[in-house]
Amino acid sequence: MKPSSEKNPIRHTQKIKVRMRQLIAHLRKDVERIPQPKAQALFETSAEVLTGLVKAFDDYEKGSEAAWRTEPMTSRPKGRPSHAPRR
Repeated sequence: MKPSSEKNPIRHTQKIKVRMRQLIAHLRKDVERIPQPKAQALFETSAEVLTGLVKAFDDYEKGSEAAWRTEPMTSRPKGRPSHAPRR
């Protein structure tokens, strides 16, 4: 039987965040080494996207976003769907 820590998602999210932060640092270091502006933009954009993912993992761990909470979300009031055109 596996230890309960193996099933704990927080343990896994923390490990993934460490790897993502390492990759972010690597990408930003390479931005300084690469002379081509388009490649620099690609690497910096990649670092920014990963930074957003790290934040999403942080939010999951803290339960700070409604999507990560265990309580059921309240339903919207009945009526016109939000995507329906107004007349």
